[in-house]
Amino acid sequence: MSQEWQVICRVDDIPVLGARVVARAAKPDVAIFRNSENKVFALLDKCPHKGGPLSQGIVFGERVACPLHNWNIELPTGCAISPDEGCTQKFSLKVEADQVYLDANELSTLAVEA
Repeated sequence: MSQEWQVICRVDDIPVLGARVVARAAKPDVAIFRNSENKVFALLDKCPHKGGPLSQGIVFGERVACPLHNWNIELPTGCAISPDEGCTQKFSLKVEADQVYLDANELSTLAVEA
């Protein structure tokens, strides 16, 4: 199965220690995060706890704190830090020549609400 990559933005378009929302026709949207080391991650913009918008959370290290109840979510995996439990969908991402790409198939099919 070959991956079809879709250009989303430039790395510099994502605020350091922040996120950018990728709107999808099928909700919920996807959040792309950038940490202080310029590492980029993509997760469903929905906390596994109460569905809070992770894109509005605070990024620190390789984690984001949900703005609703301060759950800490690991950016590489989408999973909550213990003692909290649950995961949000992560998305395949690559960065080449300062461009951020998401897998087009995943973007259109993963974690789509009916």
